[in-house]
Amino acid sequence: MIKKKCPYRLRSAVWEITLACCFRCAYCGSCGGAARDNELSTEECIDAANQLADLGCRRVSMIGGEVFMRPDWETVVRALTGRGVKVCIITNGFTLTDKIITALKSCGIESVAVSIDGPEPVHDAFRQKGSYKRAVTALQTLLDNGIPASVISALRADNYKTLPEFYETLKSCGIFAWQLQACSPMGNAKKNGLDVKIDADQVIKFVESVLPTAPFAVGIADNIGYFTESEPYLRGRAGAYFDGCSAGLTSIGIDSVGNVRGCESMYDERFIEGNLRQRSLREIWEDEDSFAYNRKFKPSMLTGRCAGCEYGDICAGGCRSYNYFTNNGKLYENVLCAKTKG
Repeated sequence: MIKKKCPYRLRSAVWEITLACCFRCAYCGSCGGAARDNELSTEECIDAANQLADLGCRRVSMIGGEVFMRPDWETVVRALTGRGVKVCIITNGFTLTDKIITALKSCGIESVAVSIDGPEPVHDAFRQKGSYKRAVTALQTLLDNGIPASVISALRADNYKTLPEFYETLKSCGIFAWQLQACSPMGNAKKNGLDVKIDADQVIKFVESVLPTAPFAVGIADNIGYFTESEPYLRGRAGAYFDGCSAGLTSIGIDSVGNVRGCESMYDERFIEGNLRQRSLREIWEDEDSFAYNRKFKPSMLTGRCAGCEYGDICAGGCRSYNYFTNNGKLYENVLCAKTKG
């Protein structure tokens, strides 16, 4: 029997290279802090990097934990960039050193994103005292060394109203982009019962108000939206629009012990499609039964206010991960959809 050619092309990946972290943030979705037992070895990581390249992956966002707490992070990055894969590193900025800066400048990364939650009191509240100043210093050090840098802010009930204030701080930094994403009630956020509810309309209006004059790109992540009049600009570029969750369609997530998910934010065992120690990435990706929640999606699966929406066949109900963790396990109904609110 001739095997059917896989119609899905891998384009991007989020790779949690270690769970080790210098923080134990109260809202961390992956419960970072200590490295997992038996994390992928250097050799296994290099093999995974080659498998990603062989499948045509074009871009990897490398996360932790804290990436720089893994001693061989540079070796893994070079394994990717040496195969033409673009790499962005996401960091809390706390452990940045001159040695790391030198390595970043030489290993061919595309950019570094620093996670900053907002003004100093907001940022330090759920991390630790002094972490804001270290993050801002790290950001400036990256920029001073010619390394393209951006900021990512995870929005919760305690910080989304401070966006205008924080924007004033960021305006003169020299970053190329600022991404806003809704914090999901998973991991530590769920354990600690943190209030992660935000007014998505207010966030969208804020972005709309700064877009015309912002000295950098301001965009919202895929768990906020969708299809307002400003949709093309909220997604970061003219003409763009949210065309559905990409988990298992064009993107994957890999954790530090080799588990493969459609998205690394889908932090639940239900979404593990396989492990790199048992199956190759190609086998997992090309398996007809993998990522069924997206690959076998039909508009008839939409529920709640998403059911019957004129854009349902395009957006497919929004972000699968955010839906799952905010809506009692429902995958096809988004609580932050601006189009169906009210």
